[in-house]
Amino acid sequence: MKIKILFPMLLAGLSSYAQNTTDQYFKLTRNGFNEKNAYETTAFVEKFFRVPGNTGFNASIHHVENILKKAGFVEQKLNELEAPLTYRIEKRPMKNNTWEPIDANIDIVGETQPLISFKTNRNMIPINCGSTPTDGVTAEVVFLPQTTPAELEKLDLKGKILFSENHPSRLLAIASKAGAIGVLGYAMPKYTQPEVHQTSIQFGSMKANSEVWTLLLSYGAKEKLKSACLKGATKLKINIQTKIYPSEELTIVANVKGNVKADERFVFSAHVQEPGANDNASGVGTLAEMARLTAELYRSKKITPQRTLTFLLGDEIVSTRRYITEDTARAKGIMWGMSLDMVGEDTKKTGGSFLIEKMPDPSAIWTRGTDKHTEWGAGDVKEKDLFPHYFNDFIFDICKAQGKFANWTVNYNPFEGGSDHTPFLQNKIPGLLMWHFTDVFYHTDNDRIDKVSAIEMKNVGISGLTAAYTLISADENTATKTVSQVKLDGLTRLKTEFELSKKAISAGKSAAEEKHILEVWSKWYIDALATINKMPVKAETTRVGSAIKFATNEIEKQTKLYLEELK
Repeated sequence: MKIKILFPMLLAGLSSYAQNTTDQYFKLTRNGFNEKNAYETTAFVEKFFRVPGNTGFNASIHHVENILKKAGFVEQKLNELEAPLTYRIEKRPMKNNTWEPIDANIDIVGETQPLISFKTNRNMIPINCGSTPTDGVTAEVVFLPQTTPAELEKLDLKGKILFSENHPSRLLAIASKAGAIGVLGYAMPKYTQPEVHQTSIQFGSMKANSEVWTLLLSYGAKEKLKSACLKGATKLKINIQTKIYPSEELTIVANVKGNVKADERFVFSAHVQEPGANDNASGVGTLAEMARLTAELYRSKKITPQRTLTFLLGDEIVSTRRYITEDTARAKGIMWGMSLDMVGEDTKKTGGSFLIEKMPDPSAIWTRGTDKHTEWGAGDVKEKDLFPHYFNDFIFDICKAQGKFANWTVNYNPFEGGSDHTPFLQNKIPGLLMWHFTDVFYHTDNDRIDKVSAIEMKNVGISGLTAAYTLISADENTATKTVSQVKLDGLTRLKTEFELSKKAISAGKSAAEEKHILEVWSKWYIDALATINKMPVKAETTRVGSAIKFATNEIEKQTKLYLEELK
């Protein structure tokens, strides 16, 4: 039996508004976003191994500050709404010392070329690793094919270097107890394809203030050293130079003041720390150019934001969470949050795809059909954790429009967490992530500027700004159009889930369970439609509420038809 789908009236609703402010914003952002600026900022930031408080982290913050000042932002004196364009650098003493790498080499004694060098592999030194004496140390290396406590107890490790095919932090305590001077290790996940990209090392960390140093090896270096050890006694000369010192943590916050509801805002967040180009120098470069363009459009009176737009750059999750939680009055006005993390990938080189990570919807619980999690992995999302809101579909549709315009591939993944969108969600604020995955160079020292695409950053910046401009100045027309859009997206999703459930029941799955999945999706979209009522800056009529009621009725009718068919 064919199921009647209530699309005709829906499509008629989509064409009822000839004037589309989103299209106007697209024109401004497409013409104004300078990808060269974004790329140059990314290139500056990626030169540094960035840890909060260290030289590279602070230089990156001040580089963005200079961009903001040139764009017309003025340093905040009293409060962030004292002028139309303000910025501030927040400074906080750090509880622990900061750290930065300077140099390192591993040489096999008797060979002319180094086994591995900081010049080519800056991730070889784990965060918090101390220094060797200036002239380095020379010692015998002990290869450990087995790393069980029983095997280790049989070995004389005093004054020697441990080497295993595990992350060195796992052996740090044992090495220290046994009197070893250092540990060499290896840890590369399969999706980085280490046998292909044999020079890659993912960055890591170790316990601070340890008397034993650790270093990480690439697949190529690991195999070469393993071969040498299996042939006989092998000595290494190790030289490590790092800096560990007290510092302060910096966060930069810029605001474009809304002229109607300045206390309500859209917040963009990009983290500065981590050593990579895509992760996350590209987020910094893209967001800096987004802030510059916004100031230019504001000063030329091409945009008149009615709510405030905020640009936040600092320590991942820490700065965003603090921004939300330290000022409860300000937090009440945060209506949307967007994280820019790994947004500049040249996908032909990295293998990744641009993704929007959705807020928790039922696909995070029942991941099926074309939905799929990344190698990052699924979170433990329950029905009580679902976050129904129009933001998911609104942003995805904006990105799809840019994708169609620019021949740009846009995908999404169910909620997984792990970046600056999570503090928003944890505080009941709609929050999404723009990113790329799976990336064979993720967290490795091959994540450098040659893997970055200026055009990819432009597409992300255009999409993010167009969405933000639309939302911070949304009127009833915008909201009513969004109702039609979300209704269509909801009906499309219900049809997809219905077809999947039919197949599942035919394959022996419980009809009751399949009906439940459909009911949860239906409720999610009905609740998401209800949130559109708060989108307009000014609620002047009951038109939006009426549109929501009509759309809800269509979702409910279609759901009933599907449920009757599922047997």
